[in-house]
Amino acid sequence: MAVISAERLSSTVGAEVIGVDVDRLLHDETLPAWTLEVLEAHGALVFRGLHVDDATQVAFSKRLGRVEVFGRGENPEIFRVTLDPTKNPVAEYLKGTFDWHIDGCTDDVPIMATILSARAVAASGGETEFASTYGAFDALSEQEQERCLSLRVVHSLEAAQRLRNNNPSPEELTLWRGRPSKEHPLVWTHASGRRSLVLGATTSHIVGMDVDEGRAVLDDLLARATTPGRVYQHHWDVGDMVIWDNRGVLHRASPYDAGSARDMHRTTLHGDEVIQ
Repeated sequence: MAVISAERLSSTVGAEVIGVDVDRLLHDETLPAWTLEVLEAHGALVFRGLHVDDATQVAFSKRLGRVEVFGRGENPEIFRVTLDPTKNPVAEYLKGTFDWHIDGCTDDVPIMATILSARAVAASGGETEFASTYGAFDALSEQEQERCLSLRVVHSLEAAQRLRNNNPSPEELTLWRGRPSKEHPLVWTHASGRRSLVLGATTSHIVGMDVDEGRAVLDDLLARATTPGRVYQHHWDVGDMVIWDNRGVLHRASPYDAGSARDMHRTTLHGDEVIQ
């Protein structure tokens, strides 16, 4: 049996997994623990050309942890990431994924990780980009780290949606505000002892700070975290599968045409760590 390895894709985030096929996804007893350990180290893992079906993706996801359920049917754990409203009734809101974000920042406990597999790709655009929020904190000066440790930030669905639609209808505004906002520390001190910045599209404002001043702080931190040299951009081929650590990685999709055939199947690992 081939030795499994992880080869770095950038200096800050991302690694390609070598030596794994579908059979190992389902049956290798050592693979789940190895995957989680390497995911912690690299933030995002790329499995090229696996061509998993939904049942295999769900089964492997369940080997890694508790999997969220989104709907009904044979594989209710699968969420389709597509801008086609006939395939996903909330397709319009997925345009929010074009901005840097961490999933679940308006929840008490964000999700642990996401597994995404490519069934159809865009002719242009549609790449997924990753940036380490652990690395973003580590790159700050000691003085900046101390300041960030003292700050708390409000996250909301409205903040994220206004980046794409700053003139919402009353109905849209009511829908956005129907999801409660959530206050979190700007710095997440993890159970492992590592620290990361909690940034992205859902950030509304810094508690107790002038709105414009707080916005400038958040925008500066995000820009520094996502400079090109700190980003891994994955160019999808049909059959690729990528896992990323939602607790320590920002991500976004590059814009693509709404009529694109791009169709990604997602499974989501339930979170078990409060932002604190």
